[in-house]
Amino acid sequence: MEYHLKTPLTDADIKQLKLGDIVYLSGRIYTARDEAHMHILADIKAGKKIPVELKGMAVYHCGPIVRKLDNGWELVAAGPTTSSRMNSLEPEFIEKTGVKAIIGKGGMNKGVSDAMAKFGCVYLAFTGGAAILAARGLNRVMGVYLEELGMPEAVWIMDAKDFGPLVVGITASGENMFVNLAEEVKRNEAKARAKLGL
Repeated sequence: MEYHLKTPLTDADIKQLKLGDIVYLSGRIYTARDEAHMHILADIKAGKKIPVELKGMAVYHCGPIVRKLDNGWELVAAGPTTSSRMNSLEPEFIEKTGVKAIIGKGGMNKGVSDAMAKFGCVYLAFTGGAAILAARGLNRVMGVYLEELGMPEAVWIMDAKDFGPLVVGITASGENMFVNLAEEVKRNEAKARAKLGL
């Protein structure tokens, strides 16, 4: 199935999604890699109010290339970062921020899919090596938070228009395409070794 969704996302939006469905996202999307995750979680733990509203939103694992203009910013490229870098941070991030979608490449582990099932979130995979295509779906840069972390680690606030195609890799019930694939590979390896008498 193919879906065109808009942030902020609702539970109804994400609960309808099945593994392998295609999603195009419009509305506000935030970039965030590991350093941004750590800073945001630290501020929340310290009782500080973060200046971006993440509840119901989509977070994109991305270190974009952004050009400074006289009247703002221009997005040049926005390819996805390998999401497994955020495996240890994502469950708490999902719980504390209320995000409804994580976008990245390569998938995430069972700890993350368990958190997605518990708190209501999905993982949407974007093709690696398509940074220019990704930038086309992100209409404009609306602002930046944690700019002091540097361009790739800052939280860039993007306005998206049919950003995608994104593939549902982890559902809101915790089904994890990447864990399933890894388990299938292990089973096939075991069968092959048994046939060879290894």
